[in-house]
Amino acid sequence: MPLPLFPLGQVLTAAAVTALLAVPAPALAKKAEKTAKTEKAAKTEKADKAEKAHKARAREPAPAIKKVQRKPAAKPAPLHDGEAERRLLEISRLTAQGRAREALPLAERLVRDHPNFQLAQLALGDLLAARARPLGRVGDIVPAPAVAMPTPAPITGLTFATAVAAPAPAPRPISLPSTLPPSASEALTSLRSELRLRLDSTKAPPPQGSIPAQFLELSARTRHAIAMDASRSRLYLFENTDKGLVLVADYYASVGKLGTEKLVEGDQRTPLGVYYITSRLDPATLKDFYGAGALPINYPNPLDQSRGKTGSGIWLHGTPPDQFSRAPQASDGCLVLANPDLERILKTVEPRTTPVVIARQLQWVKPQALQGERQSFQAVLDAWSKAKSHGDMQRLMSFYAPEFQGLRNVGLEQWTQVMQAETKALRGRGVVLKDKSVLHWTDSSDTMVVTFGELAEGARTGSIKRQYWTRKGAHWQIFFEGVIG
Repeated sequence: MPLPLFPLGQVLTAAAVTALLAVPAPALAKKAEKTAKTEKAAKTEKADKAEKAHKARAREPAPAIKKVQRKPAAKPAPLHDGEAERRLLEISRLTAQGRAREALPLAERLVRDHPNFQLAQLALGDLLAARARPLGRVGDIVPAPAVAMPTPAPITGLTFATAVAAPAPAPRPISLPSTLPPSASEALTSLRSELRLRLDSTKAPPPQGSIPAQFLELSARTRHAIAMDASRSRLYLFENTDKGLVLVADYYASVGKLGTEKLVEGDQRTPLGVYYITSRLDPATLKDFYGAGALPINYPNPLDQSRGKTGSGIWLHGTPPDQFSRAPQASDGCLVLANPDLERILKTVEPRTTPVVIARQLQWVKPQALQGERQSFQAVLDAWSKAKSHGDMQRLMSFYAPEFQGLRNVGLEQWTQVMQAETKALRGRGVVLKDKSVLHWTDSSDTMVVTFGELAEGARTGSIKRQYWTRKGAHWQIFFEGVIG
């Protein structure tokens, strides 16, 4: 909802009414009569032209019947992700440079195109207020001075003409409250924070060619990846190309009301970690509150579960119709984007294969800086697959942590039996790992999330597995493994 501004509208409205009442009644009647005559003449002229055109068409020979060709299917409407923010930042840039006259029509058009964009309305309000007084900061709403307003004349027992002719009464002063209501003050603070975060994204963008350190290796089957920097309220969309990850877009996004590091159900915090999009929810099945749609992620993941974290229903979703964007901390734990931005993501990413990294603060590195770590962990995976290929159960099970927990609460003892059956089924053939992705998560411990297709040598099909490894001293051990496809 737009914030209340200086009551300029009241003053202008009062001035217009006063001017209207000051016009003598005969002049009003004469003006109304003249207007009526003008409108009647215009209608008559329009009717004459229509009749002449109709007679001319009647004299023309009937056109030959042409074969109607089917028009090609209409192209899908272009996406407008990030467009509103770019326009807002341009308005902010012009305003900061003292070019308010250029910024004003841009703000008017932005509000017209996106009437639910509160920051755009705030920018427009500031530009209008700046025409009357200097502004100290964004949303510089101050108590208005007393404004002289006319006191309505009593009209009981008077005709309209008598009321018009009566002398104007002495004006009475009105003023705004000395302070904003708490809800309006809170909204204004949130809008200022939102604008600051949006501006910061342009002042300190990620270094050219860098990627988040969590993306150690991505399979060619992983076409896109997402990373969220909660400290900047910024979500980054990457494309996985032949030359590696390329940043293709970034968006303002909201997190939980109480920040990050989700621990329990209902704590209104956004989780931190490495996740995957599990599905795409049809917006037709959702409430308007979720906007253009929703993409659930697999919180709590096995690392979260091993730490006793609870909760569910963590999504990437849009905004309700009356909100273009939400405050930096406004959700119950989800990541919330403006609908045009979410639409781009909905039409781009694929469920099940798209990773989503949510970090308190992203660490950006050059891809080559990860090469040593990537090679080091690859050696660990090679040793694991070699032990399995050779059926060396003692060596194989040394890669599994004592606290191992598989799908359906399978413990280490039961998993040992599963590994014995799998190595026996290989019949001496080696294990081949295909389409491997490795994501590195570091907080109080080091975790590797590894997804790959596992095939017996010479086989055409196999299973898709996901493992969670934890570093214990100089060694890596698996504390979760399961078939996911």
